[in-house]
Amino acid sequence: MIVSASYRTDIPAFYAEWFRNRFRAGYAKVVNPYGRQVGTVPLRAGVDGFVFWTRNAAPFLPALAEVRAAGIPFVVQYTVTAYPRALESSVIEPERATLQIRRLAEEHGPRAVVWRYDPIVFSSPTPAEFHVETFGRLAESLAGTVDEVVVSFANIYRKTARNLAAAARAHHFSWWDPADADKRALAEVLATRAAARGMALTLCSQPDYLVPGTKAAACVDAGRLEDVAKGWGHPRPVRARVKGNRPGCLCSESRDIGEYDTCPHGCAYCYAVNSRTLAKRRHREHDPEGEFLFPPR
Repeated sequence: MIVSASYRTDIPAFYAEWFRNRFRAGYAKVVNPYGRQVGTVPLRAGVDGFVFWTRNAAPFLPALAEVRAAGIPFVVQYTVTAYPRALESSVIEPERATLQIRRLAEEHGPRAVVWRYDPIVFSSPTPAEFHVETFGRLAESLAGTVDEVVVSFANIYRKTARNLAAAARAHHFSWWDPADADKRALAEVLATRAAARGMALTLCSQPDYLVPGTKAAACVDAGRLEDVAKGWGHPRPVRARVKGNRPGCLCSESRDIGEYDTCPHGCAYCYAVNSRTLAKRRHREHDPEGEFLFPPR
């Protein structure tokens, strides 16, 4: 079994102590976000690998050391976009983030970390030209460090539109969802920039935007986890079938231990947070000694 921690919130940045406590205990309790059923997810016995999702791995380095010491491979999906503060109010600076990615690759191997440049948001401060320049600069800083960069174009869900509109009013900018042809054109340019720096550009669950030089992403990738274990000198099989979370998703099957509305980063385009006020309050109320990241209401 693969454990995801977590595409619902940033556990490495904000809940590292809780994860270490649960890892030592060997399990975590999880509330299903849809049916609200309670389940138990093992974190040691029977776990083939972990996928961690973050924008700041620094608080999580001791936890990664413990996971590696237990012989369980992991991959860190690390998002760096370098957007202006109007869109990302409190993420760490891109220079710090890229330094962390380089450290992770040096300590745990280049297959243990994947750069994410997603979601791609089109706005007056971040038009296509911004993405070409910023992506190119970040790719240059990570050349020789990672072999894959995952991108996606922002899905404008109802809550996404509401939060982007609120940020636009507060910071006096505009945003839009461009035509598919414009997205494919940008994907082609970014793929060229990535290839020039030794990276494959993959698209997360968006087959409509696949162009020459790109391929579909498998963000939870059993094969990559096996490569990590092999690089550590103790090969092991990672048993997981391909079972995407939505159409076009090629992820291996996993169990996620996160909770929505708990990440206080404050990204205006975030899919996992309806209200930053709620997310900040829940973060303050979090009990790092609890079995749940957040217990059932």
